Amino acid sequence: MITNKIKLRVSYADTDQMSVVYYSRYFEYFERGRTELLREIGLPYADMEKKNLKLPVIESHCEYKKGIKYDELIVIKTCLIELPKSTLRMNYEILDETEKEIRAKGYTIHSFVNQYGKAVRPPKDFVESIAKHIVG
Repeated sequence: MITNKIKLRVSYADTDQMSVVYYSRYFEYFERGRTELLREIGLPYADMEKKNLKLPVIESHCEYKKGIKYDELIVIKTCLIELPKSTLRMNYEILDETEKEIRAKGYTIHSFVNQYGKAVRPPKDFVESIAKHIVG
């Protein structure tokens, strides 16, 4: 399993009229976590796109446990549990700053597509980079 954690302070722009994080922002938080996890293991999005590889979201889910308010410090925990086959699944938890309370959790599933939008198998170097970090 590969895990990454990032801290983020909730901005006013992320909240609704009740000062609670707007529901769609959680998916943006997931994206931040995913981007940082991939960067940490040597797979930044910019490099993938230079190789004409994209990872569109084909499925997403979020369970909202407890609202997050403006100016709170949160932790976005992202996990990659298994090697990608035809798709890549990332799991997420959004926690309070002490990491004791889960505020939301979810996942995204991504396909691999080339510059023409055609589904492709994950590149060998992509899978090898993940394997190196999962196995150790």
